[in-house]
Amino acid sequence: MNLDKIPPHDAMAEQSTLGALLLDGDAISIAIQYLRAGDFYSKANALVYDAILNLFNNGVQADILTVTGQLRQGGNLDQVGGPAYIASLTDAVPSSANIEYYAQRVQDCSLKRALIRVSHTVIAQCYDESQDARMILEETQQRIFELNDRRQTFNFKSAREVIQETIHVIERIYNTKKEYTGVPSGFDDLDRLTSGFQQQELIIIGARPSMGKTALALSMAANMAIHNQQGNIPVAFFTLEMSDLSLMLRIVSSESGVESNAIRTGFIKSDDFDRITEAASSIYDAPLYIVDKPNMKLLDLRALARRLRIQQKVEIIFIDYLTLISSENPRLQRHEQIAEISRSLKSLARELNIPVIALSQLTREAERDRPNLSSIRESGAIEQDADVVIFLHRERDSDQKIEDQENKEGSTTHLILAKQRNGPVGTIDILFKSRFTKFVPLTRQEG
Repeated sequence: MNLDKIPPHDAMAEQSTLGALLLDGDAISIAIQYLRAGDFYSKANALVYDAILNLFNNGVQADILTVTGQLRQGGNLDQVGGPAYIASLTDAVPSSANIEYYAQRVQDCSLKRALIRVSHTVIAQCYDESQDARMILEETQQRIFELNDRRQTFNFKSAREVIQETIHVIERIYNTKKEYTGVPSGFDDLDRLTSGFQQQELIIIGARPSMGKTALALSMAANMAIHNQQGNIPVAFFTLEMSDLSLMLRIVSSESGVESNAIRTGFIKSDDFDRITEAASSIYDAPLYIVDKPNMKLLDLRALARRLRIQQKVEIIFIDYLTLISSENPRLQRHEQIAEISRSLKSLARELNIPVIALSQLTREAERDRPNLSSIRESGAIEQDADVVIFLHRERDSDQKIEDQENKEGSTTHLILAKQRNGPVGTIDILFKSRFTKFVPLTRQEG
């Protein structure tokens, strides 16, 4: 384990960072993007940096005198070497011009030390017979992701830079002449409202049980991966409730036009089998990737989503459904766990630069009344984090029953676009064909 080696550090970079901050009080706005006090190897340097941060938080500019006073007030002046050490820091650097380079160097050494600590912990856990290998792997992945997140820095862009990027996007859309800017759902009325599901957006589809959330998600996934006229779109479908086989049986029924009940019981005709074979051929070549994992941990979902994005170039992810994802911290209250999951899915959409669609249950009140944003179960954070919220709703009064009896093709279902952060809201009607567990636009009569 090479315990005799000195951990990675750069004393000159640490002193140069602090010296630059003492020479230029405004340089803290750059250093703070990269460093915290714990990133310094030297205890004295960590105390000096912490004093500079405290002055910054109190609106006081850091210099030799103010930092010395802050350390004296905290009883730490002697620990860092007294006023002489503070004054010597400015001798290590001529100006603050290279503060970003110094800070990055200190951060790099800090991350290496953190990786060494993680590796030592993993080695110790692996020798502990009471530790489960799967839990060790999961905890290690989480620690690595946390370290990686620390390297994410924040910056700003001028209006000049952003407008140039915006014009390029507009020109690209104009030249390609695509009908929709996002991933089309295959439901034209919905796509006209949303212009397709947009990159970096978290979309929630909510409904009460047996309303057809999974059927709608599968219909959309099939429209994207099998029937998209502009070229089939790679789709990932995480199923936490149903098995991959059950999911595929639904897709086969939907695509072949053979009733799902007949497929499940085996009472199918020879010409039905021909239709199933033909549908299976088109499904076989579709860029549709199914993840069948009950009780999936949030960390595992994020890791596999990254892999699918990199290896299979998926352009949209479906999750069936949100509240079945297991939190990494079971000690949290349930609404806090759901809030953590919701925020994580939103950040995943931004990180992968693709839409993420998550299904969600609604409260019982949504059965009696028209659902609204407060109908989403277990956490108000879901409606806050979501960019788009869509509800499935069918009327249960006598007028709807009469309408459905007259329309023998299926049941009319309201698709309520209750929230769209960057566009209009509204309601459209689609048709649910329960025999094939499939949704289609009202104007499309098939199956």
